[in-house]
Amino acid sequence: MAVLLTYLVLAHLLLSLAATGAAKVPAVIVFGDSSVDAGNNNVISTVLKSNFAPYGRDFYGGRATGRFSNGRVPSDFISEAFGLRPFVPAYLDPMYNISDFAVGSVIPLWKEVEYYKDYQTKLRAYLGDQKANTILTESLYLTSLGTNDFMENYYTMPGRRSRYTIDQYQDFILGLAENFVKEIYGLGARKISLGGLPPMGCLPLERATNFLGGSGDTCTETYNNVALGFNVKMTGLVAKLNEELPGAKVVFSNPYFIFLQIIRRPSFYGFDVSSVACCATGMFEMGYMCNRYTAFTCTDASKYVFWDAFHPTEKTNSIISDHLVKHVLGGF
Repeated sequence: MAVLLTYLVLAHLLLSLAATGAAKVPAVIVFGDSSVDAGNNNVISTVLKSNFAPYGRDFYGGRATGRFSNGRVPSDFISEAFGLRPFVPAYLDPMYNISDFAVGSVIPLWKEVEYYKDYQTKLRAYLGDQKANTILTESLYLTSLGTNDFMENYYTMPGRRSRYTIDQYQDFILGLAENFVKEIYGLGARKISLGGLPPMGCLPLERATNFLGGSGDTCTETYNNVALGFNVKMTGLVAKLNEELPGAKVVFSNPYFIFLQIIRRPSFYGFDVSSVACCATGMFEMGYMCNRYTAFTCTDASKYVFWDAFHPTEKTNSIISDHLVKHVLGGF
């Protein structure tokens, strides 16, 4: 049976520990893929890791935390924007405990509900039922999904394409997302953001594939159209959930157009390069292929839209997160 793989990262800080002033929400709870992983990959069995240099070289202390970037990822910036700490701790990082209110893993989406229930149990034991329930209800829930499922699942596994058309696979993922939202709603979630797909066809990996295939250094419009179609359906799902879940506010955090603007007009946003990534040749490398011994890695990642062949730089993450906070998430 096909499953949606994603991460669960739960981060919470008491109001007295908020980074600047009073926090706007008591917690930011993040469900997502590698674009928002805070380092859970470090301690689980997976071939794709980023807990080594040069990953994290622009993070606090120049530390490789397991984030797939040179620095912070979107969930970190959103956490800071809501008055919480400027980075989200990973539950599986041994330096954190329940006082940091984090839990996580890379698991099928349906399994994440069990982990979330476990988190709630720990939170109630730590704070008591009343305070824990307030935190769970007032928290901001962020969900980022889909990119890995299409690029690393549907398009790389022949079995997926033989079983599903692209339209059916979109509906499959959206169905999982709908059921997941309804389950966490039943457990107390009320402020929920569902993320959309970025312009997947403009990832350096896809552009490099086109270039080597003789199609030039261009984006793969087929993949971009898949992302656009998925996002249209996600808009419909968000409207449906708002109608069906009393007391909930569900919003659609769509990164597609701001991301595409950055890629097409890099100089406007202060970048020099958008077609290749900073790490190594910038065309294919990510994970173990992007390491301290790899030649050609750039010296200034802030000039690049992408850090590795699949993930944005910290600067790009900051711009996209700021856009979403101002235009979507600021309503919470």
